[in-house]
Amino acid sequence: MTQQIDLATGINLGLDYILSTNPNSLLMGEDIGVNGGVFRVTDGLQQKYGQTRVLDTPLAENMLAGIGLGMATRGIYPIIEFQFMGFIYPALEQIISHITKLRKRTEGRLSCPMLMRTPYGCGIYAPEHHSESTESIFASIPGLRVITPSTPTRAFELLVAAHKVNDPILYLEPTIMYRSLKQDFIAHQCPTKIDQCIVEQTGNDLTLIAWGAYMNEARKVTDNLREKNIHVELIDLVSLRPIDYPTIISSVKKTGRCAIIQEAPKTLSIANEIASNLYESLWSKLHQPILTVCGYDCGVPYPQQEQYYRQDVNSIQTKVLSWLN
Repeated sequence: MTQQIDLATGINLGLDYILSTNPNSLLMGEDIGVNGGVFRVTDGLQQKYGQTRVLDTPLAENMLAGIGLGMATRGIYPIIEFQFMGFIYPALEQIISHITKLRKRTEGRLSCPMLMRTPYGCGIYAPEHHSESTESIFASIPGLRVITPSTPTRAFELLVAAHKVNDPILYLEPTIMYRSLKQDFIAHQCPTKIDQCIVEQTGNDLTLIAWGAYMNEARKVTDNLREKNIHVELIDLVSLRPIDYPTIISSVKKTGRCAIIQEAPKTLSIANEIASNLYESLWSKLHQPILTVCGYDCGVPYPQQEQYYRQDVNSIQTKVLSWLN
């Protein structure tokens, strides 16, 4: 029997599944218990599993990461929620200096399997600290996996798969998608692999790569271009680190063209990283330069101007068509 769920519900179901199947797992975060989180993603989980499995914590992100590190080395699987990406930076010292280096430092004696979750990106017209997309900072950290879902079912599947991996993982949740996309859901589907792209549609004219929130726009652009007899191979990147280059290279080798769209600023970005790798691997097979459609190289403006910062379907499609012509 299927049910219609949104992204927030898919994450909630994934967390519920982990708590129910792994007795050593627990959730920690600010306001995630009694209040069910800022976006109610963890709603009902403390009532179901109790205060020792779903813990409300002080406003101390560095402490959260540090305690999670200690737990992970002692057989507990911590799932930590940072309220917004803009609040995660105090935890960088623990993430960069300890969590991601523990396995190498101890020559494999200790590992740090843990999951860190945070909403990210704009679209809800919140202040600047709530709307950032600084994904490339985290994707540049050796030893840290970075993943992001783009559908409710994928949100569930990625969580289920991620908690079986013996590495620290940052799980980025596109804020704008929490309640905006609904999908039929069948419980206990086979988990997807967290380090592989997903080819959503096949085509021969160009490869279009997106991830997270911009998959919504990418799907609409793909449908619109099909009406113009332009057949897009649409790829959901899924994993920002590591990047699944074999799938991407295979697609671009076939199409000869690649466009990459992202919400984050262009400078030192995931889009530029993919483009650079493709130039090195496929220069002679590219029919034209790679197109990157990105956010602006500035902070996300206050709510009244946010609509001018974020690319929409029309602006993306216009740039793609202009590039093709």
